[in-house]
Amino acid sequence: MTQTTAPPPTAPIPALAILGLPVHALDMTAALDAMDGFVRTGTPHHIVTADASMLVMAQDDAELRAIIAQADLVTPDSVGVLWAAKRLGHALPERVSGVEIVEQLCARSASKNYRLYFFGASAGIAEQAAARMQAKYPGAHIVGTRSGFFTDGDVPAIVADIRASRADVVCVALGIPKQEKWIAAHKYELGASVLIGVGGTLDVLSGNTRRAPRLFQAARLEWLWRVLTNPRKLSKVKLLPRFVRLVRQNPSF
Repeated sequence: MTQTTAPPPTAPIPALAILGLPVHALDMTAALDAMDGFVRTGTPHHIVTADASMLVMAQDDAELRAIIAQADLVTPDSVGVLWAAKRLGHALPERVSGVEIVEQLCARSASKNYRLYFFGASAGIAEQAAARMQAKYPGAHIVGTRSGFFTDGDVPAIVADIRASRADVVCVALGIPKQEKWIAAHKYELGASVLIGVGGTLDVLSGNTRRAPRLFQAARLEWLWRVLTNPRKLSKVKLLPRFVRLVRQNPSF
């Protein structure tokens, strides 16, 4: 997307602190509008989709903590984060998840001329996700894909491929905290305006991982569905009791 005129100034997005880290108080529409503004600037912006497990990991990982603190946008991506915000006295309107952000960006890409790049997940998954999104949203501009299996020696070629694609939005699905650290390390090399860590999003969009049924979503039990269908997610769920304990021990955050 070519920047032709200077974008209008945007008002700061309000944020609250949860376990000492910022989470922006916004809904999906506001998050997407903020990303529209980021794309129009033509300069790189790091978006973090923060769930409870990430905020716990950041308590022991200084690098991850600094990345979240310096991110341009931190969305509330779990029921635990919504609960903590409410306990703080600032109820958030809804969960703003990586899966929904990426799908909405695909939907918007045709009319807004976004160019998206999918990087991560197992071999073939990014390509499948791109094909499904292009079928669902005709005109979606997904200009490149790359699996998440690589060595340090592959990184220069990956960076060059993303840059050559002229992507506006790069969706990085390497898992927490690898994806956040990879974005932070290469943010200024990729030529993109929006760089977002999206965890298992490409697995869902490819159709290889089913999203929780609406009943689980309505009950805010998507985390339980993920554990039932993928026991490897149990390691993240084990962090939830610590998250609850930390929140209760620090009522003022």
